[in-house]
Formats: sequence, C-alpha cells, structure tokens
Amino acid sequence: MAKVTMTVNGRQVSGVCDDRTLLVHFIRENLGLTGTHVGCDTSQCGACVVHMDGQSVKSCSILAAQAASSAITTIEGLAQNGELHPVQAAFKAHHGLQCGFCTPGMVMTAVDMIRRHGSNLDEATVRFELEGNICRCTGYHNIVKAILGAAQEMGGARQAAE
Repeated sequence: MAKVTMTVNGRQVSGVCDDRTLLVHFIRENLGLTGTHVGCDTSQCGACVVHMDGQSVKSCSILAAQAASSAITTIEGLAQNGELHPVQAAFKAHHGLQCGFCTPGMVMTAVDMIRRHGSNLDEATVRFELEGNICRCTGYHNIVKAILGAAQEMGGARQAAE
C-alpha cells in the first residue's frame, strides 16, 4: 500500500491505495470526484483526461503514486465561484455535448489545447488534437465550434468556420 499526497483542485489531499491504483480510480474512489470518467482503462477514449502540473494527461495511464506531489486539476476544479470556465460555457452555448460522458475529458483537453496554441488554434489543429478523445454521440462539429468559440472568448483563436 502506498500513501499518496497531492494537490487536487487547489486542495492538498492524501490517501492510501494499492501500489497499482490508477490515478483515475484514486480520484474517483478515494477522493469522490466522479466527474473524471473511466471509459476504457487503455488510454484510448480520453474520458479520464485531467491536468497534472498544468498539462493534460489521461489519468487511466498514470499510477496514483506517480502523481504524488503533483498538482491535479479535474473537471470539478475548473469552475470558479459558481461561474463556469469559458470552455465549459462554450460547450453549453455551442451544444458541444450530448450524453455528457466524454464531455469532462473533452473540456480538459480543450483547456490545455487553448493554453498551448493560443492565437494559432484553428479548426484543423482542434480536430487533430481531439483524436485522443472519443465521442460516440456527435460528429464533433459542435465540439470543435465550442473549443474555437472558447478560445476566441479567451482571446486566442481564429474565427470558427460555420
């Protein structure tokens, strides 16, 4: 058993878990933060994306012990003071979600994408970088519009093609 301490959504947390516990399971089962979803456990679907030390990672491919001493942000940590993060608001405004299962991972991927690309973010880049996130309900068109809309709102993307 490993004792793991990390900062999650700005709060230091500790827990004991099996050495083989994946970060996604630690977040969900030990911390009770169920917004991070388990979709495949093989890093194929992207439903489990969180930010670790500021970068998006698939939490089903990282052991909780590997994340010790890291700063983790989950979907629950994006909204501030009751206000949706601009990416969350854009997903709502542009109808970028359907059943919602993939949405937390998509949003977390989008936040990191916007952070990294800023004004160089365009539709082709968004579509390319979403290849690691699977949505079984949509054709991705509204997801792409939501990400480009959020990037523009945040001051950093070219206008989305309609």
